Amino acid sequence: MRGTWQERFAGTPDVLRGGRRQQTIVPVLDIEIGGDEFVTMAGPCSVETESQLMATARFVCRSGARILRGGAFKPRSSPYSFQGHGLAGLQMLARARAEYGLAIVTEVMSECDVPLVAEYADILQIGSRSMENYSLLEAAARSGRPVLLKRGMVATVADLLHSAQVILENGNPYVILCERGIRTFETALRNTFDAAAIALLKHVSHLPVIADPSHAAGHRALVPALARIAVAAGADGLLVEVHPDPDKAWSDGEQSLDFAEFGAMMDALNPYLALRPGALGELAGARPMEVAG
Repeated sequence: MRGTWQERFAGTPDVLRGGRRQQTIVPVLDIEIGGDEFVTMAGPCSVETESQLMATARFVCRSGARILRGGAFKPRSSPYSFQGHGLAGLQMLARARAEYGLAIVTEVMSECDVPLVAEYADILQIGSRSMENYSLLEAAARSGRPVLLKRGMVATVADLLHSAQVILENGNPYVILCERGIRTFETALRNTFDAAAIALLKHVSHLPVIADPSHAAGHRALVPALARIAVAAGADGLLVEVHPDPDKAWSDGEQSLDFAEFGAMMDALNPYLALRPGALGELAGARPMEVAG
């Protein structure tokens, strides 16, 4: 069976398991992604205001998240939609990191913006629309920051691995693969969550794999269920959208969890995480610290 997968993905040899490449651990501040700890990244789709971001950072930190997500640059389908605060958004993210100790992941959309975003972010996110923007992948690789690579909306697993190969070939070994749902003939949900891809990637690749149930579902009521499915499929972590008042969010409110929903989701993950091989008891919903303020 191993030979079959090696042949099928022969064009991406550096991302495949084999020999001494059994599991890559991505270090981010004091966090290790791809190891024994299940890592949750959570926060708003868009950085809107200082109060919105700080309130969210405080709550997700108290609920067990280790990394704060938030968009400073936003690739929107409509040119009339909010496009992000840019530098001001990055600065707000940096202040949230200083206040709550969370690492920062945010999207970079242009190779020209890589140095700026890398100055503020701990992880550079490559969005689904940019997965095959090879100039951007090369620039992100050379930044020295870990790269969170989202699967494109119509990309195969092989396509995703090819993009990861580009990053590794440009000298950056720290790539995190992200399954965020793909477009199929089914239109009931925003995307079709490919849980099988998570299991396959964990089987064939040494790179960490996380899931984005928010974009996969497009409806907040389904996000917790997809998160549990991701854990069962073997994901190393989650990327979840959380907002103080989703109905008033400037982007993606329909798929964002409010604080109570996020807390409940994290608690509900614990029995599933306890079944993971090598589970250390550091479970997603644990509240290890009380944040002042």
